[in-house]
Amino acid sequence: MHTVQVNLNSVEKVRAFVNSVNTFDSEFDLVSGRFVIDAKSIMGILSLDLSKPITLNIYSDDDAIMESLKPFLVE
Repeated sequence: MHTVQVNLNSVEKVRAFVNSVNTFDSEFDLVSGRFVIDAKSIMGILSLDLSKPITLNIYSDDDAIMESLKPFLVE
């Protein structure tokens, strides 16, 4: 499992993020405070506070996933 911080501060970014993670068969969870949301669910993501970075748990070791998530990663 990998854990990274992502920034999804606009609806366009959320849509692009969901499209990106849905191309993989792996599991992804977004953790914001006490809430854990399936990262493949656009409605779930939109229910979170998107004004600050969110923790993303990636349940895979596929390097292609990290490459596709680069535009959303907090550096």
